[in-house]
Amino acid sequence: MDTTERSVDQSPSYGTGVQAELRGPTRVLRRVIPDVWAGFGALHDSAMAPGALDAKTKELLALALSVSQRCDGCIAAHARGAAEKGATTQEVAEALGVVLLMNGGPATTYAPRALAAFAEFAAKGEQ
Repeated sequence: MDTTERSVDQSPSYGTGVQAELRGPTRVLRRVIPDVWAGFGALHDSAMAPGALDAKTKELLALALSVSQRCDGCIAAHARGAAEKGATTQEVAEALGVVLLMNGGPATTYAPRALAAFAEFAAKGEQ
């Protein structure tokens, strides 16, 4: 872990806290629409599989798009994915910088949340 990762404020939890909050409602919805959920899962797995772009790059793209869409659950999922795929704090920060360029003001709220979520998962060794 580099010093930048340690310096990111991790409270409140934008990573594990958001995932915990969504866990119950997600299980309910998954039970109600299992075929739709399975289809989404298959799409996710296909889109995120390594190809011309490696899995880490795809997680960084997904994290950036999560900020653009202002989706806390997506931010948590893809911050975790970026940490698991070995992204560095600098790589995450630069991807978030592109979101700031493209999204302006709203990204200044969600980009810090994404960096905090990544730092939370990276600190737990999910890389």
